Amino acid sequence: MRIISKKILREFWEKHSDSQQQLKSWFQETSAAEWRNPKDIKKVYPSASFLVNNRVVFNIKGNTYRLIVKINYDYSMIWIRFVGTHAEYDKIDATKI
Repeated sequence: MRIISKKILREFWEKHSDSQQQLKSWFQETSAAEWRNPKDIKKVYPSASFLVNNRVVFNIKGNTYRLIVKINYDYSMIWIRFVGTHAEYDKIDATKI
């Protein structure tokens, strides 16, 4: 999968250093993945939540942080839409961000 953009993750872990290892791991695992549908994601990330418009929410560091991505399965592309604390996540509309 091609992920756009790692810079968003890097900027986040610079502010929240306890998220760095898990975000790096997620990035490496996801970059190497060949997800064709949500079932493929569930095999690796059983706690992932699926929203409308091909958005997926990943729990990072025991649900301390949330990562929202938008996936285009046909083109193997992932756009990072949001990364933040659980409290920040509660303030947004994850289906529209």
